[in-house]
Amino acid sequence: MREQERIAVIGAGVIGAAVAYALAREGRSVVLVDRAAPGEGGASYGNAGHIAVELLEPLPSPSLLFGFRRDLFSRDGVLDIPARRLGAFAPWAMRFARAAYRRAENTRHLAPFVRPGVTALAALLADAGRPDLLRQHGHYEAWLGGDVDALAAAQAAAMAALEVPTRSAPRELVESIRTTARAERAAALWFPQCAHVVDPLEVVRAFVTAAVGHGASIERREVRSVRVAGTALEVQTDADPVLAGTAVVCLGAWSAPLLTPFGLRVPLESARGYHVQMPAARALVDAPILYAREKILVTPMTGRVRATSFMEFAGTDAPADPRKPAWLRDKVRSLGYACDDTTPSWVGPRPVLPDYLPALGRVPGAPNVFYSFAHQHIGLTLSGVNALAMADLIAGRARPDLDAFDLRRFRP
Repeated sequence: MREQERIAVIGAGVIGAAVAYALAREGRSVVLVDRAAPGEGGASYGNAGHIAVELLEPLPSPSLLFGFRRDLFSRDGVLDIPARRLGAFAPWAMRFARAAYRRAENTRHLAPFVRPGVTALAALLADAGRPDLLRQHGHYEAWLGGDVDALAAAQAAAMAALEVPTRSAPRELVESIRTTARAERAAALWFPQCAHVVDPLEVVRAFVTAAVGHGASIERREVRSVRVAGTALEVQTDADPVLAGTAVVCLGAWSAPLLTPFGLRVPLESARGYHVQMPAARALVDAPILYAREKILVTPMTGRVRATSFMEFAGTDAPADPRKPAWLRDKVRSLGYACDDTTPSWVGPRPVLPDYLPALGRVPGAPNVFYSFAHQHIGLTLSGVNALAMADLIAGRARPDLDAFDLRRFRP
């Protein structure tokens, strides 16, 4: 009977850790299963730290389809699709292109899920005893050189259309951004409703610690499959199976193989990001700064500044490309940050579906198997909202607002 009541949460990134905590605090019996220590095995470790509640629209858009070439790494941009992967990548890209013309419809589904991201994360961290990890200082978007005022005004208008408030950044900060980067001109907007965390890994650890405090356990095992065994489930691993009554697949970029045996189509790709850590750098403000033209996000964190960029479709487990951190170091130096060639770097896979909507739902035909992954570039942003949503689904509380995130939207 105890195993029938147990919920196996598969994946100990920020999504899985938050789900485990949300379930454990409701009195559920939870086991968190991952091959790596919590927060150390996937995209959560290297997260940019930005709580991006301004990102209400999915990425696919007609303008991106017709303008992506200027962002290619071969043209000094941040998008890289290696030639060796073009064949395997093409079906995903075709779905992405189709989704570009459904952007308005997909925004209607995604925006209500994203908007409460700061509030939900703040409440969950406070409940876990770690409100100190979140700074609600907003974030800034900056433009350097050229017609910066027009670019800032266009972005402010676009955000106003989405009901995202912005304000002109303080003059002193704009001047600091300009002089530090040695630019002729600069402009910047402040997004007051956004936030950042001072250590993404500590956020994961906070949720896991809080879950354990409510009776959850942790198993360090590599999950290979989920199998229905009568009225129970067997989570097959590289060691003994984990027996449970319910399973939640939160394995990020590695989720698809666990779900395709149930007949679901999971067109999942990894948009890999890179970061460099700068312990000697000085943050210009206690909030993230997005350098819009450079497509680099610089976030102040405990004991260092982290700069993040890139969308690399090289494959989930491909070796790191040393050119990417080298490019990133050069760029942040040009922006005025102290960053030598020895600063540590990281690469990690952000799981993305072609419509840039998350995957949340219940497996048809296996009613006790749930899934929650593919939160694209904003997994940390959505971690609190998502945890509450999954707790509702598993408890049988109606959430019709989540229907658009069901994987059955990907039909043959």
